[in-house]
Amino acid sequence: MKVREGIEVSAESDIGCLRKNNEDSFGYWEPEDDDEFQRKGRVAVVADGMGGYEGGQEASRLAVEALLCVYRDFAGDDPQQALVAGLQAAHDGIRNYASAHPALQGMGTTCTAVAIVEDALYYVHVGDTRLYLIRDGKIRQVTRDHSYVGRLVEAGMISREEAETHPQRNILTAAVGTADELTMDSPGRPERLRSEDVLVLCSDGLWGMVHDHEILGALREQSAERAGRDLIALAKERGGPDNITVTILRLS
Repeated sequence: MKVREGIEVSAESDIGCLRKNNEDSFGYWEPEDDDEFQRKGRVAVVADGMGGYEGGQEASRLAVEALLCVYRDFAGDDPQQALVAGLQAAHDGIRNYASAHPALQGMGTTCTAVAIVEDALYYVHVGDTRLYLIRDGKIRQVTRDHSYVGRLVEAGMISREEAETHPQRNILTAAVGTADELTMDSPGRPERLRSEDVLVLCSDGLWGMVHDHEILGALREQSAERAGRDLIALAKERGGPDNITVTILRLS
């Protein structure tokens, strides 16, 4: 994985303590050509599959591969449009794969992808993988959870703290590949990034076991790679019932 100067990248995934296979997938890409890099920047993606032993694995893998492929080959100059096209291609690809393999009907995946082009952050998001932004010693969840409990939080019916232990917190209201139409979050304008900002993409296997302030603390005084490993270890110490994936991007 080639990474230019200006950013520290760490990507880690673990099967966890109870699962027999890892249904999470992740990817990172940046162009080798300098001119293309100026236009397309860097892309990172995390996906958490569902649909049984093979279905979840295939869905998350297909999503990551399709999104990165479409973004890489996108002819236009708008990174946001490229991400949207990539996620739509992932959705269509999973739908087609499920149609060709009837035993995998219902397969799908969450997916969160970011592009960093110069000092601008673009992203697309479906499901309950999360994107966090750490800045000035504070952590903020950028994405919203497409889940039943996420809706309750947005409606003010329960608190974020109550959501963490809600028995129905894993029920998704949107996923890639599961419905005819794809519902995604795609912001209308990019967010400006600053030096020393940190982006964290993670599956619910991490944030479901590790609090936001603990993610912040892990990244305070150590490398991205060490922080990623420590966060996965902490999730496993607390039972690790799900696959655990975390990608960290620290701007320098």
